[in-house]
Amino acid sequence: MKRAIALTSLLLLSSAALAAGKTYQVTGPIVEVRPDAIVVQKDKEKWEIARDASTKVSGGDLKLGAKVTVKYTMSATDVEVKEEKKKDEKKPVPKKQ
Repeated sequence: MKRAIALTSLLLLSSAALAAGKTYQVTGPIVEVRPDAIVVQKDKEKWEIARDASTKVSGGDLKLGAKVTVKYTMSATDVEVKEEKKKDEKKPVPKKQ
């Protein structure tokens, strides 16, 4: 019985971890801070990462120029399936006479 409970708990924890999705990160100086986003400069690109009240900040204050590592996940909000275009049938090339 204890094994069944332990196995069930393990499966629930595993499925919860999979639901969270893959985690990514970007590191660089902050170039903009807003209540809804942090913009980080990475090489020549600016990465804008959304944030909200549940975003954890540790090690100091978010301020311009501060070097940060932002961990984030990607999640689809909308998916539109496009119809596949039919390939044109090859027409025979007329022979020269």
